[in-house]
Amino acid sequence: MNLSAEHRMTAVPAGQVTLADRRTERTWKVELAPYRLAAYPVTQELYAQVTGHRPGSAQGDRLPVEGVSWWDAVRFCNALSERAGLTPAYRVHPDGEGADWDADADGYRLPTEAEWEHACRAGTTGPRYGPLDEIAWYRGTSDERIHEVGGRRPNPWGLYDMLGNVWEWCWDLYDPEVYGSYRVLRGGGWFDEHWSCRASVRRRSHPTFRVDDVGFRVTRSGTSW
Repeated sequence: MNLSAEHRMTAVPAGQVTLADRRTERTWKVELAPYRLAAYPVTQELYAQVTGHRPGSAQGDRLPVEGVSWWDAVRFCNALSERAGLTPAYRVHPDGEGADWDADADGYRLPTEAEWEHACRAGTTGPRYGPLDEIAWYRGTSDERIHEVGGRRPNPWGLYDMLGNVWEWCWDLYDPEVYGSYRVLRGGGWFDEHWSCRASVRRRSHPTFRVDDVGFRVTRSGTSW
């Protein structure tokens, strides 16, 4: 399966990222091997090609898909992998209440939040990889609506819309002892104020949650393909 330019994957180098949780005031370091991350959030066009569905309220091929749950994103990753002749990364439990990640699989998957933040920062050290008005669709620039992918300046590694436009599902549980099955969201959305559109901001939601400012992008492990 050949991905169009809007669905291309970008090489992300190995590195280390320090994650932080404001509620618990905890920080932790994560070492990362190289991987590839989609340059753009999954678009409505790609989602429709793979699943046959167009969820969400706004319609447009180059708009980020939204109105998708974490479960929708997991199933999309597996379907995209099968379409491309790759080994699916996830095994969904028969009861539909859980999923396991096969770290050896070569298929598409959701980024971990460490991978997401490392890629978002792209070697920068501040809260954002550039002036917010230039890099993100957020409440101050979006006219309170979603926008086509790639309309703002990318980060230094060529990744677009890492901040603003839509929040992005990550693989990780947020805090299972307190929030159970809630998963991590990153990046901020088109309706958010500037303080939510920072590389370090963590948000959480139930894996069945769907709303018009949440989407996702895909990743693959390794760089030898």
